[in-house]
Amino acid sequence: MKQQETVSNLNAPLPAEHEDFLDAEAAVDRLQALYDEATGLLLQEFSRALQEGRPSRRIRAFYPEIRLQVDSFSKVDTRLAFGHVAHPGHYSTTVTRPDLFRNYLIQQIGLLIRNHGVPVSIGASKTPIPVHFAVASDPELTVPQEAALDFPLRDVFDVPDLATINDDIVNGTLERFPDGSMPLAAFTAQRVDYSLARLAHYTATAPEHFQSHVLFTNYQFYIDAFEAFARAALDDPKSEYSAFIATGNQEITRGDQPLVAPLKLPQMPTYHLKREDGQGITLVNIGVGPSNAKTATDHIAVLRPHAWLMVGHCAGLRNSQALGDFVLAHAYLREDHVLDDDLPVWVPIPALAEIQIALEDAVEEVTRLEGYELKRIMRTGTVATIDNRNWELRDQSGPVRRLSQSRAVALDMESATIAANGFRFRVPYGTLLCVSDKPLHGELKLPGMASDFYRTQVGRHLQIGIRAMELLRETPLERIHSRKLRSFDETAFL
Repeated sequence: MKQQETVSNLNAPLPAEHEDFLDAEAAVDRLQALYDEATGLLLQEFSRALQEGRPSRRIRAFYPEIRLQVDSFSKVDTRLAFGHVAHPGHYSTTVTRPDLFRNYLIQQIGLLIRNHGVPVSIGASKTPIPVHFAVASDPELTVPQEAALDFPLRDVFDVPDLATINDDIVNGTLERFPDGSMPLAAFTAQRVDYSLARLAHYTATAPEHFQSHVLFTNYQFYIDAFEAFARAALDDPKSEYSAFIATGNQEITRGDQPLVAPLKLPQMPTYHLKREDGQGITLVNIGVGPSNAKTATDHIAVLRPHAWLMVGHCAGLRNSQALGDFVLAHAYLREDHVLDDDLPVWVPIPALAEIQIALEDAVEEVTRLEGYELKRIMRTGTVATIDNRNWELRDQSGPVRRLSQSRAVALDMESATIAANGFRFRVPYGTLLCVSDKPLHGELKLPGMASDFYRTQVGRHLQIGIRAMELLRETPLERIHSRKLRSFDETAFL
């Protein structure tokens, strides 16, 4: 259906023509106005349909978009790994939630204008906004199950379309959109909206609360330590943190304020220690297994965090290790399989120097060990990630040989997945694990041992993860988001 026919059938004004902008803030203001107009129409018509029944016309509204036309091979400042296009051509991206991404959009659009000396064009796209995603912005409205309506929803409203909800851009399998333009950003608007909805569902916190530095863990004990740290930080007059968000979007701004324990935890309990500039720390308990690790990172990636780190437990594989020792991953053996179709196993997942340095410096600060003495409690080496929690119950000759040949020093079920998805989504990543058992050497994680271990080690391990994030926050953006994570013809947006 043509855009003009759709709007005229609604008796709505024709969409505004594209406008050129050389001012990034003005461009984002226009994106916001177009988005508000489109979602406002959908919310109004959907509310009316719930009260009055099937509308007489099809209801449709469109995402706003950014377009860029570059006609010159003129040299641009490529010291940044982003903020410019690789060669002349026509580029575009659809945009959702300009309110949530305002600062990011201003930064990215501003770099394009400055580097290429041409305006960006803002207008309505030809991509419909699914009613589910428009309704998600209104807590008083929900989309009922189809059987609860007296008409098929998709007969009147647009619903999510898998043709535009995919990872073709980040996977490098999409070079041009159907209109011939090349992608400006890693995700389309529908793909972003899909992940924002999933994040709210899996974490029981709103996407607005997520901070730019994300820690992942595989045990709830870390959440308890994180809350204790957050309460102390909120009571510290010198602290840079302003609020703590718990499950159910509960917010406290003082350490003595109560939080209500949820009757049922979400699949991935998530907590946010916020700063006013969004540069705080989010902690996600992804639980055990590569599937959850992939799910969490698939969706958090659309928020374009500055870094994510895994701080969890692992099995130590060397006799020289002791329970409580740390493992700093500098390579990954991928036997998790959940990303094989998106990122072939032959793709190397390199260690990122800036992340490695921040993690090692944080270990030194917290443990007060450095140099050769640090080797007493920390090994650097390959981390193997598998998809079978009880791997040790199988014939060990094959798995153990592979682990030895790969020079693995630790084994878990999440770290390589998180690192590989960081590589795929161009999000800087790292891993610092804590040895909680040594199954190859008869030291199994039994109940009594586990309790003692958790009490003594979790707090220190989490403190290291937080300190590493604080060090990364002080690192210039261009050093963290470097060319190491960018492919040949990369999107201009970070």
